Amino acid sequence: MPTVIDAELREFRDWIFRFRPATAAPSRLLVLLHGWTGDENSMWVFTRKLPAQVAVLAPRGLYVAPEGGYTWREIRSGTWELPGLDDLRQSAEALIGFVDDWSQAAGVSANQIDLIGFSQGAALSYTLALLYPERIRALAALSGFMPSGAEDLLAKHPLAGKPVFVAHGRQDNMIPVEHARRSVALLEGSGARVTYCESYGGHKVSADCFTGLAEIFG
Repeated sequence: MPTVIDAELREFRDWIFRFRPATAAPSRLLVLLHGWTGDENSMWVFTRKLPAQVAVLAPRGLYVAPEGGYTWREIRSGTWELPGLDDLRQSAEALIGFVDDWSQAAGVSANQIDLIGFSQGAALSYTLALLYPERIRALAALSGFMPSGAEDLLAKHPLAGKPVFVAHGRQDNMIPVEHARRSVALLEGSGARVTYCESYGGHKVSADCFTGLAEIFG
């Protein structure tokens, strides 16, 4: 797990998170959403090439995962399939409420935010973008999947014109690459401006795909 050396650990109400302020203006806010068993430290590797005007917020998932770490999905016995949109809705609603309340208290602009989500965090990023399209400027879904139940919302073209970066490894044994290809087809059908990076490798982001990730938030 990457060591965080430039982002302060903070608490706000029931949320634990790390925050790194922007060092140049005009600033914008990027939210990092970790995957299953991750935490507020897991995603910082994806911020290495971001410009100075990007403030970064990395919240901890709402639920404790049985294997350790945290998750964005409430744990229920016997439900281990990939979460659908309704499974992630509660976390999406809570997260938007947290961003609004915290940003107002902290004096950080959050009228529109950027998202980078990995694995389950990518599915949560899609959920946020579909439920609150007016709040999302751009998003990246890394090694993730479009949650089931999203089709009706996508049919309304809520992401039309928005930049979306999707990256996936062809040898991913946790989230098969077919999920990413299906996500791209759905996103393009809804009018999103999709950049897709598919590379050799497993459940991680390749060096080649890192370049495209930096470009979408540059």
